[in-house]
Amino acid sequence: MSEPLTPAQLESVEKTLARGTWAITAGAVLFSVLTVTPLVERVTPDEWEWTAPILPLVVDAAVVIVVRLDATVAHLGGSSGPWPGVLRWMTGLMTLLLNIGDSALKGDLVGVAVHSVAPLLLIVTAEAGLAYRRAIGRAQERIERSRAAEEAEREQREREQREHERLERERAEQSAREHAERLELERAEREAAERAAEREHAARLERERLDREAEMRREQREYEERVRREDQQRADALRREQQEQAECSRRERQALEPAPAAVDMVGEQAAVNTPAGAVNAAVNGADVFTKMPEAEARSYIRSFREGQRSVRQLAEDTGWSVGWVSARLQEVRDAAREFESVEAVV
Repeated sequence: MSEPLTPAQLESVEKTLARGTWAITAGAVLFSVLTVTPLVERVTPDEWEWTAPILPLVVDAAVVIVVRLDATVAHLGGSSGPWPGVLRWMTGLMTLLLNIGDSALKGDLVGVAVHSVAPLLLIVTAEAGLAYRRAIGRAQERIERSRAAEEAEREQREREQREHERLERERAEQSAREHAERLELERAEREAAERAAEREHAARLERERLDREAEMRREQREYEERVRREDQQRADALRREQQEQAECSRRERQALEPAPAAVDMVGEQAAVNTPAGAVNAAVNGADVFTKMPEAEARSYIRSFREGQRSVRQLAEDTGWSVGWVSARLQEVRDAAREFESVEAVV
């Protein structure tokens, strides 16, 4: 398929057609004036012979008007109705008849043929030029439509290209945002993992610390239990020793006591003659012998579990009062409850 003509090429073609048409028109007009003037002179009175060129000039002016206006209307792509065609054919036929009239009156067929060339050429050129101009106008319109379509297509491609670039930019920005969000999420997860590891490490250290403290408390309890057993053993040994001493003292007193009657008499006499201080000293000496020191008494009381011995039995064993023994037992119970609460918290 051949390449379509450019507007410049079409303009050049139209100029060529216009120049050719006007050249043919000018030649035909000149030839018509020269041919028709003698004919008009013969049919015009002598005093009016000078008007003979007017008729061919009028007819030729009509031809020029037709050619020019047809070119303009065709260039505009419009239609002027049927009258321009009537005028075109009427002026053409008038030019033809005027040109061959002189030869036809003389019966010169060769002259008729020769003089009909220019008018016929003018008529055909006018019709062909009009057809050419209309065809060129349609071609120009088609080219303009094609160029407009190409321009619209080019603009559409540019819009699509811009839209594609915009979408690409948006996708790139979205990808960048997603990448940044993914990095932020990974950073947050990494920090969370680090915090969890730190918490786990701290918890492990805390468990180890608690285990060490528990081990230390266990060792402390074992040590206290061992000390308590040793204290209890010493207290038991001391108690046995004191009991043995008390038993020995009792046997010695029994061995030194006289018969009952003599005892009564001696007792009465001793009661009369013995000073009050000696009696008190004897009584106080027995109390000192049976009362434990406070530290030993506390260890002795702690050596028994609750309920193993009564308060009165502990008071008799240690030589301390029932109230004092009760207060020490309460202290032991309070210390045990406090120790149990601490273990429950741990």
